[in-house]
Amino acid sequence: MTTVRAATHSLMRALGMTTIFGNPGSTELRFFKDAPADFDYVLSLQESSAVAMADGYAQVARNAGFVNLHSAVGVGHALGSIFTAMRNQTPLVITAGQQSRELLTGEPFLYSEQAAELPKPYVKWSVEPARAADVPAAIARAYYTAMTPPMGPAFVSIPEDDWDAPAVEVAPREVRGQFVGEPEALGAVAAALNESTRPALVVGAGVDRDGAWDLVVALAECIGATVWVSPLSGRCSFPEDHPAFAGFLTPARGRLAEQLAPHDVVVVLGAPVFTYHVRSEGEVLAEGTTLFMLTDDPDAAAFAPVGAAMLTTLRRGLADLLGRVTAAGRTPLGRARRGAPRASEPISGAFVLHTVGEAMPEDAVVVEEAPSHRNAMHDHLPIRHSGGFYCGASGGLGWALPAAVGISLADPGRRVICLLGDGSSLYSIQALWTAAERRVPITFVILNNRGYSALKAFGLAMGIETLPGVNLPGIDFVDLAIGFGVSAERVERADRVEPALRASFEQPGPTLLDVMVDATVERLY
Repeated sequence: MTTVRAATHSLMRALGMTTIFGNPGSTELRFFKDAPADFDYVLSLQESSAVAMADGYAQVARNAGFVNLHSAVGVGHALGSIFTAMRNQTPLVITAGQQSRELLTGEPFLYSEQAAELPKPYVKWSVEPARAADVPAAIARAYYTAMTPPMGPAFVSIPEDDWDAPAVEVAPREVRGQFVGEPEALGAVAAALNESTRPALVVGAGVDRDGAWDLVVALAECIGATVWVSPLSGRCSFPEDHPAFAGFLTPARGRLAEQLAPHDVVVVLGAPVFTYHVRSEGEVLAEGTTLFMLTDDPDAAAFAPVGAAMLTTLRRGLADLLGRVTAAGRTPLGRARRGAPRASEPISGAFVLHTVGEAMPEDAVVVEEAPSHRNAMHDHLPIRHSGGFYCGASGGLGWALPAAVGISLADPGRRVICLLGDGSSLYSIQALWTAAERRVPITFVILNNRGYSALKAFGLAMGIETLPGVNLPGIDFVDLAIGFGVSAERVERADRVEPALRASFEQPGPTLLDVMVDATVERLY
C-alpha cells in the first residue's frame, strides 16, 4: 500500500510524463506534496495557456502532455485550448481539482456537480473516480486513451483529499496503437496510382504527426505525384521547396475542386475531405477525379462526402502502399517559387515573412497564428523539415504564443519563431512571462496592422463595409513584453527588419519584435 499521490507520481514517471503544465489552486495543492525532484512544474499565468503549452510540448515530444488545472473554473478557462488540442489530435492527460469528498453533498465553494461532464465532448474520455483508490488507474486509462489513434485529450477530476488516501501502485502497460489498413483496400489505391496519368497526394497534419514525412516524399518521387497541402493543416507534412510541391488547397469547396481538377487520381493522407472555411458553390471534386483517403480517424472517414476511405495509421499504411506501387516517369505539376517582395513603406507582411525565411536558422521551427498573413507565409516562407511548422487546427486564437513555449521546452536546441497577429497575441500575452522565466530561445514576431484584419477581409467579402470592434490602436507591445521580462524592439522601417531578426536569432532567450506592417486589407481566399 502507498498513497494515491505516490502511486500517481510513480506512474507518471514510468509513462514519461514528468513535466507538468498548470496554474495551481487550493484544490490541487496536495498533489504537489513531496513532489519528486525529477519532476518539472511549468507555471502558466492562465489555464488556457497551460493547456496550449502542454499541447505544443506533447506534439514535439510525441508523448502525452500532463496538465493540472484548478477546479471547474480553471477547466472553463482552458476549454478553448482543450478544443484546439482535440482538433490538433494532441495526446494530453488533463487533471483538475475537485472539493473534498466529505463536503460534496453540501455544494461547497469550488465544487462542480458535473465536473467530469464539463470538458465533454472535446475530450476522448472523462471521469471523476468513484473511489480515491481508483485515481491512479483512472490516470493510466486517460494516458492510454489519449495515446491511441486518433489521439486527443483525456480528463480526470480528482477530489482534493484523494491524494493522501491509500492506494495500490499501477504498473505501466504497453498499448500499441499503430495499425495497417485492409490489404485489398490498399491494393486498390496502389492500382489506381499505377494506372493514373496525373496523380496527386493531399497531405494533412496526420502525416507529420505519425512520423511519415519521409514515406510521403518517397511515394511522391516514386510515382511522380503532385503534392498539395490539405486546407488549414496544422502541421507541415511535405518539403515546400520540393519540385513536386504544388501549394495549399483553398478552404472553399468550388475553388478547391478547381485546384484538383487536373488530377485523375487524388489520395488524401492524414487529413479530412475537406476542411472548408467559407461557403462556396460547386462540387467537392471535378468530374473525372477519383479520390481515396487514408486516415486513422473513423469520424473523418465517416463524414467524407466523396471517395473511398480506409482506416490505417499513416506510417504503416504508407509503408505498405510503397511496396505496391510501381515507379513512373511522370512529371509533377509543382509550383514556381514566388519572387522576393520589394521593400516598401509601410512594410508589407509578405516582405517580413520572406525575410524571416531568408534569415532564420536552417533547423528553426515556425509557429503561426497570423490569419491575415497566412497567404503571404505560404508564398514566401517555405517549410522544409519535418517538425518545422505548427499552428492550431481549431481556428481559435490564443494558442500559438503559449504553444511556442511548450514546443521550445520540448526541443530547446532549436530556435522557435512564433508569427503572431497583434490581435491574436493578446489572447494569451501573459505566456510571455513563462517564456522569460524559462529563457527559451523564441523570437516572437508580431505583424502589427492595428486591428483584426482577417475579420475586415471577411466583412468586405460579405459586402459589409463597416464593422464594429475590429480596430486595435494604441497597444504598446514593446512595453508589454518588457513588463513580462522579454526584450523587445519596435520595427517601423523595411531596412530594419533583417537586422532585427538576425539579432533576435542570436539571443539565448526570448525576444519580441513588434513589426508595424501595412494595414491594407487583402482577400484571404
